[in-house]
Amino acid sequence: MYRMNRKYFVIDAQGKILGRLATQVAEALSGKRKIDFAPHIDGGDFVIVLNTDGVVVTGKKNEQKIYHRFSGYPGGITSISLKDQRKKDSRKIIESAVFGMLPKNKLRDLMMKRLLLYKDEKHAHTAPLVTL
Repeated sequence: MYRMNRKYFVIDAQGKILGRLATQVAEALSGKRKIDFAPHIDGGDFVIVLNTDGVVVTGKKNEQKIYHRFSGYPGGITSISLKDQRKKDSRKIIESAVFGMLPKNKLRDLMMKRLLLYKDEKHAHTAPLVTL
């Protein structure tokens, strides 16, 4: 059985633009920068994102970008703006952006489990960390 060698990458989101941060995270989660990359194999690494409150968006997205979710019932759509979502839980903003950039297949859920988001700089991971 082939054992995957996974690294832990650390990214500080303070002052970084949301879309550019999400592309870096998606590449690391999917393993696209590795020599032995294959799209049908989940060979990505763990990604730890710190300071999610400090992520920056450009333009008027803070007021105009809307996140929707649907309960499945008639009239069950709930919407929240990016500004309100940031106050409620800023980790969901990065999670949503990365989720949309990963491949739309069975591997996406496995990749998302390796995304670790923290509002501040405190985390409990002691493995050798590589800064991205």
